[in-house]
Amino acid sequence: MRGLLRIFDAGLNAAAAALVAVLLVVVTAGIVSRGFNRPLAFTDELAGYVMVWLACFGWMIATRRGAHIRVLYFANLLGPRVKQALEAALASVAIVFGVVVAWTAVHQVHVNSDVEAIALPVATAWMYAPLIPAGVVTAVQALADLVVSARALGASECEARP
Repeated sequence: MRGLLRIFDAGLNAAAAALVAVLLVVVTAGIVSRGFNRPLAFTDELAGYVMVWLACFGWMIATRRGAHIRVLYFANLLGPRVKQALEAALASVAIVFGVVVAWTAVHQVHVNSDVEAIALPVATAWMYAPLIPAGVVTAVQALADLVVSARALGASECEARP
């Protein structure tokens, strides 16, 4: 299983790197074309799409690494069992959040599948599409975190009993 997760994480990193390169090329093309007074009409819109995709891939990478910003000041003031219970509660909230994001994104992709972008010959649904895997990755990672928290909480309860 860990091997599959490493491959998945490597794929996320490679896709994010590719999106950074694409964004650099698109933005540079837009700047250069404006410099020659021949602006390419599609570059701004394409850059917007690529930025959304890049942000979602960054979100998934940060979720997998557990690298999202967390303020632990108050959590560190709690006892170990209460802190583990808080971790479990936060993981539960993250599961709900991920499911809601993915579900809403599926709806938005469906609703916008026949709406064409202004300067690009693609459906605006592509703007919402990366939210589906981002929500799923968030929910699945939070579920894994919840299992770890529940096991830790269960182990600490067993140790507390005489």
